[in-house]
Amino acid sequence: MTTPPPGLRERKKQATREALREAALRLAVERGPDQVRVEDIAEAAGVSPRTYNNYFASREQAIVSAVTADREARIAAAVAARPAGVRLADAVTEAVVEQYTNTSEREHEALLLITARTALREAFLDTTAGIEPPLTAVIAGRLDDTGARTARVLAASVAAAVRIALEVWLQPTGNAEAAGSFGAGGLVVPSGSLPDQLRAALAPLAPAFDAAERRTQEAARSADDD
Repeated sequence: MTTPPPGLRERKKQATREALREAALRLAVERGPDQVRVEDIAEAAGVSPRTYNNYFASREQAIVSAVTADREARIAAAVAARPAGVRLADAVTEAVVEQYTNTSEREHEALLLITARTALREAFLDTTAGIEPPLTAVIAGRLDDTGARTARVLAASVAAAVRIALEVWLQPTGNAEAAGSFGAGGLVVPSGSLPDQLRAALAPLAPAFDAAERRTQEAARSADDD
């Protein structure tokens, strides 16, 4: 079934969202995040502060959105694109790793900006919750989970695992003074390999994915026998 293209209203909303997040990131890079107000972002995007508040709850959300835009949907789409014969746990893991590590030079620059501010780091970590809804739908389709309870639990677990991996990756290494800078807003130098952190965090979920797939396969065989 082909998804119909978005209507004019939705296209306008998407264009406004893109303009706001692009303006937020540009101003944050030019002035520094602490020198950017919501009013500044709204003016640069050509909308009112009231319109801004319909899209983002803070300047941090808008800045981070310029890096994470549509990532949750891309993860779900990448899982859906994997062949049916691919183990679901592997499909999810590779989709997550791919979407969190294949960043452009511009996104890398923005990520460095994010690691330098506590509020931006927290907003960045909070975006992982958005993984759950689109991934639930894809997992439910793979598992034929009409109630979507199992799919939702698995998708929520993936979102939690990704957040933990990012927290570990962003946790400063070294002495106590360096660790204290994480809470104080100092520059954080990411530790270790992000792909390795993501795979390690997602690995404990593999047995649950495998068990869910086995139940689906057994149910299908039982239905064929009938």
